[in-house]
Amino acid sequence: MADRPGRELSDDSPGDQAGAARQRQSWWDIPVTIGIAIAVVLLITTFLAKPFSIPSGSMEDTLGIGNRVLVNRAVYHLRNIERGDIVVFDGSDSFVPAADIPPRNPVAGALSWVGQSIGIVPPDSTDFIKRVIGVGGDRVTCCDVQGRITVNGTPLEEGYLYQDDAPSTQEFDVVVPQGMLWVMGDHRSNSADSRSHMGDPGGGFVPESKVVGRAMAVLWPLSNIQSLEIPSTFAGVAVSTGGTD
Repeated sequence: MADRPGRELSDDSPGDQAGAARQRQSWWDIPVTIGIAIAVVLLITTFLAKPFSIPSGSMEDTLGIGNRVLVNRAVYHLRNIERGDIVVFDGSDSFVPAADIPPRNPVAGALSWVGQSIGIVPPDSTDFIKRVIGVGGDRVTCCDVQGRITVNGTPLEEGYLYQDDAPSTQEFDVVVPQGMLWVMGDHRSNSADSRSHMGDPGGGFVPESKVVGRAMAVLWPLSNIQSLEIPSTFAGVAVSTGGTD
């Protein structure tokens, strides 16, 4: 049958046009889906929880170098920081003087933030992970006649310490100011913690406002997956008496 005069033939049938449209839509679906997924991950890691890669041996054997832990960023909106918590904090102006922090290119900073949020970039040099030994009002002392650290006069039985490590070879007797923390690594002989910064302007104390969150569990390696509970020894610590035993 002859074509009607004046009507041009189309190279594509309606079915072909619909298929091309689906292909174009599928091409856009990929980057849009990836973008949404990244945005969701960043929201979660910014407000709820994020991975943190252990940069040093200061928390051995509880946490080894390269271990990845899940840090709960929301928990301290629900409860106070407690003795025995393992916390990640920003050490700017407490463990690291502001003058020693190099300026960062905004683009590099943004890329680093994204990488840290998904656990593929190491933490900043100002990020630390330690165990809370004393909270505001506590008197923390080293050491009693048996070589144990005491908190408000109560000795700690620190079974989590690195093998053969003493609780501390450095003597100290401090009262933690309100809103501050006294923190120490589990590998005491290899930890530059509150003891190492007693002579700094902050006195070795970490502001609670600088705490990023609580390390809740080890995620990697698979052989070391575990939850990070508060050791039972902290349950027996006496209530603070304002710095007196």
